[in-house]
This record gives sequence, structure tokens and C-alpha cells, in this order.
Amino acid sequence: MARRWPLPWVAGWGGVACAVGYAVFSGWGVPSQRTVLMLALVVGLRLSGRRWPWPAVWLLAMAAVLALDPWALLSAGFWLSFVAVGLLFASDPAREAPASGLAWRGAQALKRLLREQALMTVALAPLTLLLFGQVSLVGLAANLIAIPWVTLVVTPLALLGLLAPPLWTAAAGAVDALVPLLQWLAAWPGAVLHRPVPPLPLALAAVVGGVLLAMRLPAVVRAAGAWLVLPVLLWAPPRPPEGAFELLALDVGQGGAVLVRTARHALLYDTGPAWSPEADAGERIVLPLLRALGERPDTVVVSHRDSDHSGGAKAVRAAFAQARWLSSYDEAPANHCLAGQRWTWDGVDFEILHPGPEAWANRGLSTNAMSCVLRVATRQGASAWLTGDLPAAQEVRLALERPSERATLLLAPHHGSASSSSPVLLNSLRPRWVVVQSGYRNRFGHPARVVVERYEARGIPWVESPRCGAATWRSDRPDELRCERVAGRRYWHQDVPLAPAPPAAD
Repeated sequence: MARRWPLPWVAGWGGVACAVGYAVFSGWGVPSQRTVLMLALVVGLRLSGRRWPWPAVWLLAMAAVLALDPWALLSAGFWLSFVAVGLLFASDPAREAPASGLAWRGAQALKRLLREQALMTVALAPLTLLLFGQVSLVGLAANLIAIPWVTLVVTPLALLGLLAPPLWTAAAGAVDALVPLLQWLAAWPGAVLHRPVPPLPLALAAVVGGVLLAMRLPAVVRAAGAWLVLPVLLWAPPRPPEGAFELLALDVGQGGAVLVRTARHALLYDTGPAWSPEADAGERIVLPLLRALGERPDTVVVSHRDSDHSGGAKAVRAAFAQARWLSSYDEAPANHCLAGQRWTWDGVDFEILHPGPEAWANRGLSTNAMSCVLRVATRQGASAWLTGDLPAAQEVRLALERPSERATLLLAPHHGSASSSSPVLLNSLRPRWVVVQSGYRNRFGHPARVVVERYEARGIPWVESPRCGAATWRSDRPDELRCERVAGRRYWHQDVPLAPAPPAAD
């Protein structure tokens, strides 16, 4: 065979064939496809006698992957894998003389492993902060344990299981032995550093800084990399000024979740729906948003027990155990939302309007009728009403109790259900904006046509989550409402023009 085929060709393309076989065996995922393609390109270049500089090889592999999958540009794995490979190319040290002796070769292999993992940890930290808003501080220790174990124990046992199926049980046992150790590392205090997601220019500068820190460069150049990373670690999102507040109605589908921010405080109203025992909006939408903004809510108000409003409460409570919790269903009286509760943050007034003591005494009320109603108002007169799933009967009662009350923004009661947004409430509050949190093509038909007609008959601009996405409104700019699906429109999004707000009511 050596006379028939040159050994470098057999080694090169044999390696590619083994990589293809392993990628297919592991599920032929997109990362595996990229790896096989990059390996085939490098082998093809070398066997053809070409010696391209590594940036050209790197860019050619990137171009080939994007030709195969143009949308890979939107994948975090694409950037992590290619930046990591580029760093390994760029920082590849001079080859050492082959070592003699098993112990010496093992020491060199351990040295390379430590170096590569330290390099990846430092260099990719700013990129993971940009992509995920967090950096693992125990990742280096976890990788030093997991990579050799999976490479030398788990993977061979899994492959040999094709020939001897009992070995799959041994492979599963090897994984089971690894998981508790990784969980123990993940449970360390401060195991993960969460930082607000920075603006793109700062983030890109930090990525360059991380690369400079990891390169084999003079100390002064590495120091410049540290200065490029520092602004990202110190950056914090802008907040409303003293005496004003910002309201962000999250897009959680058919459910409710609203973040209210003042100059130095934050309140979360509802936690989004639960979709299954393993998935809820609290874990997948609310917490990532709070971490991206660098927020730790001081108070969480869960309007009522229904799962589309309280489904994410468990995840949020686990993450922010220090927050004050108010709801209409908690057994502890100290955690009850009760009409008359008031507090002030940074010149902004917060008041619970419903339920009152008589509602708490009436055990026959539905969960919707017990919804906590929160009013947030500034001393300049701008206000927002957050109403949960309050039915029309309770709406009318609130309106009659406060005939002179006005609202700049109203969170549509019960997602725009026909049983809410009563004419009495709308005529009394005269809101300048209505935000409907509802799911795309939801089975309830929210917002109901009759409710939309009430808004339109009164000239009230309204937006709904499927068309608007997350809606942001600020009390110091009451005539503006930002829709993320409009402001951050992609080419596959339908354009949704918003009607201008009417002049303020007298």
C-alpha cells in the first residue's frame, strides 16, 4: 500500500475520513460540520504543496463555512470556534525538540494543555461577555478536568460500545462520575461573573483586548489589551434621571412581565409564563434580560397565581432571593399586595390599588379578580397602571373610586380580553398609550376585536407584543414608545408603523 499511495496522502485524507466518521457518529451537528470542512481545507492545501500563511487558511475556512451556511454569522458557536482556532494559529509557539521518555512527553502534553486552556480562558472571556453577558470564573478548572476525561475515557468507551454494547454502560458511568464534580464547581460562590451587555463598539474593543492579552507579544502591548478590556468591566447601562422611571414590557408571548426602573431601583411586575416543567419565561427571557441590563430587582410583584403571570417566579426567586416579594396568593401576610401600600424610589411613587382587605376576605373571588394593580407615578403627572388580569367589575370599581385619576400608559388588563378594558375604565383613565402583552396567534384571540374598537374609538394608540416586541416607555418622554421589532427591525420583519400619540388630555 505504501508503494501505491504516498504516506502523507493516506495520513491526511485518512484523518479527514476518520473526522467525517466521528462527526456522523456524534450527530453531524453544525460545529462538527465546520470542523470537518476546516480540516479538509487545511489537508488539501498542505498536500497540494501550498504553504499559505495562517490568516489566509483561517479566512478561507471561514469563507467556506459561510458559503455552506450564511446564517452561521448569527451563531455564537461560529464566532467562538473561529476566534479560538485563530488564536491557536496566532499564538502557536515554536516547536520543541521531541522529548524522550514517557514521563517527559506526558509533562510536555500537560504543559500544552495548561497553556491552551489558559489562552482560551483569557482570550475568549470578552467574547463570551459580548455573546452571553457572563464569564465563567471556574471554566479553566472545569476544562482541565473534563477535557482529558471525556477525550481519554468517555469517547473511547462510547466508540467501542459499537462493538461491545456493555461498554456504553461504562461510558454512561464515566459521565455520571464527572457531572457531580462539575456541578460542585458551578455551585461555588462567584463561579460566574455577570456583567451588563455593553454597546457593540466597547464589546469589539474588549475582544481585541482579550486577543492582545493572549498573544505572544511584548508586555507593553499586552498592557494595552488590558486597558481595552477595562471599559467593558466598568460599563453600566444608562438609567432614568431622578424623578423619572422607565417601563419595559417584555415580549414573553401569551403572558405578562414588566420591568420598571428608576434612577437607582428596579421592580419586576409578573414573571412570564411557564411552558412546561422544564421551561419557563423566567429562566429563558426574564433573567437573561435582567442580567443584560445589570439589574437586581428590589421588589417583585406577581399579580396573581395564573401560570402565564407566575410561571417564571421560581427561577426569578432563586436568582434574586434578596428581593421583596408581593403577590395576591402568598400564604404569608407580609407578602400580600394590599391596597394602600405605598413607597417612593428616587422621586417616583409606587402604590398598590387592588386588592383591598375586603377582597382578601372574600375567598370566592377568582384569581383574576385578585390581581395586584400597581400604579407608578411621577410628581410631574406621568403615570402607568399595571393591572394583571383584572376583570371589568373590579375595573369599574377602581375607576369609580378614583374619578379624577389619569394614566399616561395602561398595561391592557387581561391581555386585551373582551371581559376587560371596560369603557368606564378607559373613559376615566384616558390613557395616552395602551400596551397589550399577548402571544402571536394565541388561542384566546387576544386582544379581542371589541376591545381594539374601544381603543380606536377613543383615539388611544395601542401596541401588541407580536407586532411590537418588547415595548419601552419613559415618563420623561411620555409621547414616545419604542418597539424593539420596529427599532431593531430585520429584513424578515414586517414593518409596523405606530400611530403618533394624541396630545395630553386636559
